[in-house]
Amino acid sequence: MPESAYGPTNQCVGIGDVLAKRGHRVVFAAEASWRGKLEALGFGEDLVDLSPPAEGAEDQDAGQFWKDFIRDTAPEFRKPTVEQLETFMAPTWQALIDGALYCEPQLKAIIERVQPDVIVEDNVIAFPALVTAGVPFVRIVSCNPLEVKGEGIAPAYSGLPADDRSEWASFLAEYDRTHRPMWETFNAWVVEQGAPALPDLEFIHESEVANLYVFPEEADYTDARPLGPTWHRMDSSVRETDVQYELPEIVRDRPEGSALIYLSLGSLGSADVDLMKRLVDVLGRTPHRYIVSKGPQHADYELADNMVGAEFLPQTTLIPQVDAVITHGGNNTTTEAVHFGKPMILLPLFWDQYDNAQRMDETGFGVRLATYTFTDEEMDAALATVLDPSLQARVAAVGAAVRLRDGLRRGADVIEQVGRAHVDAAEGAGA
Repeated sequence: MPESAYGPTNQCVGIGDVLAKRGHRVVFAAEASWRGKLEALGFGEDLVDLSPPAEGAEDQDAGQFWKDFIRDTAPEFRKPTVEQLETFMAPTWQALIDGALYCEPQLKAIIERVQPDVIVEDNVIAFPALVTAGVPFVRIVSCNPLEVKGEGIAPAYSGLPADDRSEWASFLAEYDRTHRPMWETFNAWVVEQGAPALPDLEFIHESEVANLYVFPEEADYTDARPLGPTWHRMDSSVRETDVQYELPEIVRDRPEGSALIYLSLGSLGSADVDLMKRLVDVLGRTPHRYIVSKGPQHADYELADNMVGAEFLPQTTLIPQVDAVITHGGNNTTTEAVHFGKPMILLPLFWDQYDNAQRMDETGFGVRLATYTFTDEEMDAALATVLDPSLQARVAAVGAAVRLRDGLRRGADVIEQVGRAHVDAAEGAGA
C-alpha cells in the first residue's frame, strides 16, 4: 500500500516489478484513482477510497486527491518551515488521518480477500489493518530519513542544517504545540483498532521485522543517528518500467557550451503555475537547453524556445541523458539524480523536500535556492556550480557506486525473505 502521490507509488512499482518477475503475486491496495494503471504493469489491483468518492471520481487522474490538495494550499509554501507547521503540516497530517479512518474497513476486506504473506506500506501514516492482519508488516520510508528521528539529527521537515543546532529546539517545540492534540486523538483510535500504540508524536509504526528506506549512503545520517538491525538502506530505488526517452532534436543538437538540464518540480510542485512561469522566464534567458516535466497544469503555461516538455516524462530514462537536474527535492527525484550521478539545483516547497535540499547542499551534491525569492544572479551561479567539471566528476563517481549497490533488488530481497520466512513458518506449523 503506497501513498497516493506519484513518488511513493512509483517507488513501490519498481520493487513490485522485481518481485513479480521472480514469480510472486503482487497486489496493490493503492488509492482508487490509480485504477487500471497498476494492472497494466502486471500487478493485481484491490484499491481503496480515502474519502467518499466525488461525482466523476472514476475519471480522475492518478493521484488527483493530492494534486488538488496541493494546488489549493500552494500559498503556504512561501512561508518558512516553522510557520508551515500550523497552517500546512498539521492540516496535511489531518487529511492523511481522515483518509486512514475512512479506508480502514476497506483494508480489512482487502486483506481478507488477498490473504497476503507479507504486507508492505510506503506511507507516513498508520493504517491499523496493515499491522493487525497476522502477517509480517514491512515499512518503507521513501521520504528523507530524518523521518526516523534521533537526538543527533535535525528535526524532520525543518530543512535546518546539520551543523547548526540553534533552531532545532524551537522547531521541535512548535511541532509539539501544533501536532500533539491531533496525534493523541489519532493514537487513541489506532489503539482502539487493536494496533500497538504509536511512538510519541509519530504517526506510523516501525516494523518489528524489517524497515526499508531510500537514501544514498554518501548522504545518509547514520553517523549521527545509528539505526537498529531491522533497518535496511536502499541507496536508490529506480524503477525499470519507464519507456526509453528519445531526446528531441532541439535539445539533442545544441550549441557548444550549452548544457542539457532536466526541470521537474514533481506532479505536485508543478501545479504552482506562477512558479513554473518564473522558472521558464529565468531559465529561458540562459544559453542552456531544458527538458521540462510540465505537470498537471501543463496547459496553463508555455515553454521558452530553449525548452521541450510534456505533462509526464519517463524520468528514469531521461535523467541519465542530462547534465544536471533542477528539482523540488522530492525523495524519488533526489535519489534518482544521485543514482545517475547528476548534480542538482533544489527548490523545496513542502514536507521533506526542505530536508533533501539541505542535505544535498551540505554534502555537496547540489545547490539549495530559496524557491520563491531566488534572483536571476543566484540561479546563474547555481547553474555554474552544478555544471563545473569537478563537481560533475565527483557526483558521477558516487552515482556509479550507488548503482553497484543496486538498492532496488536489495529492497526486493528483504521483502522476499520476510514473506518466505512467514510461509515456511506457516507450513511448519501445518497451516
